[in-house]
Amino acid sequence: MTDTQRVYWRHPDLGARRLIDVPGGPMAVHDAGAGAPIVFVHGFAVNANLWRKVVGELSGEFRCIAVDLPLGSHELPMPAADLTIPGLAGMLAAAIAALGLGPVTLVGNDSGDAVCQVLATTRPDLVAGLVLTSGDAYDNCPPQAFRFLKLLARVPGGIAALATTLRMNTLRRLPIAYGWLTRRPIDPRAFDSYCLPMIDNAAIRSDTRRVLAGLNPRVTLAAAQRFGEFDRPVLIAWSREDKFFPTAHAEQLARDFPDARLEWVDDSYTFSPEDKPQRLTALIRAFVGSPRPQGSPA
Repeated sequence: MTDTQRVYWRHPDLGARRLIDVPGGPMAVHDAGAGAPIVFVHGFAVNANLWRKVVGELSGEFRCIAVDLPLGSHELPMPAADLTIPGLAGMLAAAIAALGLGPVTLVGNDSGDAVCQVLATTRPDLVAGLVLTSGDAYDNCPPQAFRFLKLLARVPGGIAALATTLRMNTLRRLPIAYGWLTRRPIDPRAFDSYCLPMIDNAAIRSDTRRVLAGLNPRVTLAAAQRFGEFDRPVLIAWSREDKFFPTAHAEQLARDFPDARLEWVDDSYTFSPEDKPQRLTALIRAFVGSPRPQGSPA
């Protein structure tokens, strides 16, 4: 594997890589399987590889689209793009339309939850169902423990310094990096694909600064005001032991959406697709294959 292949590696189970024109430039998506469409949305400083274990199991039954949003671990810089949460939701909407998918099941994690919440509440016509794993919601965007990154992004050379530290595996596992996002070691190939793009490409570092500037709880709080209007089924699949995203938010989400149910994912931190892919796969399979009638009790 060449250095470039190592930096931008994607697991083959994610399926065929396609470039989709979205506002701001081309964006890579990975397309596997056939059937009811599921779109997987990662968060900050990871990419489509986050979903590799889940897509590998579900693509035999469903069409699985894992997007590579420009959130710091992407391959294609997007210097002209709006990298606020609403801007990212607009990219996602454009990708769904370009692929001709129609209403999809959206599955989010981490800051990808915020993107999914904005899309679901502004373009409900594109969303057949919503799955939120541990992630940003309400006033927790980004979590308090990671708000230093927004300050770091304002310092000249701050993101470059951060990226350099992520070259070392021991530093990657610190709590202020990825250490409290997973309970278990991450496959080194996926881990490199999360950490190395910021080191490899100054334009991606520039995108990362703009992404961090766009993380704002005003956006998630505004989305929350519209949860009551979203009448499609919602699954909250939350990591019970999460270090950054409180279980109280999972319970509140289950109350605020009219047709929601809450399922706990045990023995997992934020990245449940890394820690507990079998549990998450089973929950998504049941949710997409047998959605509850609208209006059934949460």
